[in-house]
Amino acid sequence: MAALTLAAHLVLGFGLFGIAPVLPLAVAEYGLSSTAAGLLVSLPMLLAAAFGIPGGMLVARIGVKRSQLIGWIAMAVLALSFLAPNFAIMLSLRLAYGLGLALIVTSTGPLLMAWFSQREVLVMNSLNTATVSLGVALAVAGAAPLAELTDWKTAMSLFGAVGLVGAVLWLVAGRDAPLPDARPARISLRETGRVLRARTVILLVLTDAGVLVQYTALTGWLPTFYNEHRDMSLAAAGLVTGMLPFIGVFAVLAGGVLPLRFGSVRWVFVVSGVAAGLGGLGVYLVPGLTGIYVATAVLGFGSWFYVPMLLTLPLRLASITPQGLAVIYGLMITTSGIAMFAAPILVGAARDATGSLLPGFLICTAMSATALLAGFFLPAEVSRNGEAG
Repeated sequence: MAALTLAAHLVLGFGLFGIAPVLPLAVAEYGLSSTAAGLLVSLPMLLAAAFGIPGGMLVARIGVKRSQLIGWIAMAVLALSFLAPNFAIMLSLRLAYGLGLALIVTSTGPLLMAWFSQREVLVMNSLNTATVSLGVALAVAGAAPLAELTDWKTAMSLFGAVGLVGAVLWLVAGRDAPLPDARPARISLRETGRVLRARTVILLVLTDAGVLVQYTALTGWLPTFYNEHRDMSLAAAGLVTGMLPFIGVFAVLAGGVLPLRFGSVRWVFVVSGVAAGLGGLGVYLVPGLTGIYVATAVLGFGSWFYVPMLLTLPLRLASITPQGLAVIYGLMITTSGIAMFAAPILVGAARDATGSLLPGFLICTAMSATALLAGFFLPAEVSRNGEAG
């Protein structure tokens, strides 16, 4: 189950921002504005956002096995990208991926809760997030070179084709949770509201949304910014931007180990918030290549270090159930998806209005400060490690 979960998150990472480095090619082929091009990155996030809470309730109803299978198939639809003759068809394929993203993420929480201990869940959340980051890094760094060898739509299809293999493997080897209370079951609207109003849940949701606004905006538009203002080729710009998720691989691994060594985990969110803010400013304000690399490393660390703890803290809530956890993950997808949808469009619209990407970048960087909220205001009962040593 661990291997299948990691594979799902790798494919999720492939589709998340893989199209960003080749957006200029999509603009040229389909005759798009900057705002429309941003939809290819952001609209799947909006669909995932709209489906987040209902998706969590669906997972509770039909179970992990069916939810994961549907998620795998939806993500694999990107394998058809090479057939997309126009913007509408390509956008439809990206929307199917967004549906798959929502189902995979919301069903992963109950899966881990049922199959692993709480300490193992933190490690698995770390590994899953590292795998997403690795998938994003490989896709962002490899999309432009693959597009040069074939074409940009074929490159997107190659990433999506991995999902076809995963869907078959899950169909053969996927399992529902072994514990009785993790079996499919309805969750009432009243119970859903009670779970989602918890102070811890609200703080974690705001943290993730704020950081992801900046991360999505920069991952989506930095290749274009570097190509136009730092005299980099699209391939070179994609490699630099690909450092963000690559650094994230190591950041989330550290985020799955270091918090267990301290009595409180609030510092995790403070460090992430400061690093994300400073690194975010540096990647587009520092002119030299060396400075860009340093800022990219700091930004990548801050944007990923907090994630394993973010996904694990809901398990410390009183009377949490697998069904409630699925709904919490659904709310995270909803709020973060809205943020990720808005961010590339905001930057693209600001560019269309002002002729510059910088105003949109600055607004998104300011929003990443929400990570500090969790650092200062998380309740003690969930922010302290019972096994800290």
